[in-house]
Amino acid sequence: MILSTTPQIEGHTIREYKGVVTGETIIGANMFKDMFASIRDIVGGRSGSYEKVLREAKDTSLQEMMERAQELGANAVVGIDIDYETIGANSSMLMVATSGTAVVI
Repeated sequence: MILSTTPQIEGHTIREYKGVVTGETIIGANMFKDMFASIRDIVGGRSGSYEKVLREAKDTSLQEMMERAQELGANAVVGIDIDYETIGANSSMLMVATSGTAVVI
């Protein structure tokens, strides 16, 4: 399955549009990650644990979207958009939503 943020895939003609597909993931961050991230805010640097959670959430959301596209008979998804939001009490959870158009190339 080809995934692309562009509306077309170079060298391929879109033969059929199957429709909009989405993937959503909500992941909670735990207390220890929050504590260490707060320390990073003070002293500077990157938060590897949060970066890992972000990557996992994005990958899961893309995988879910891809599975929905396959169910429609698509072999590619174009025009992909990835959105990140914090939700819940004290913004303690991360939501990653992906959307795109399932197509046959």
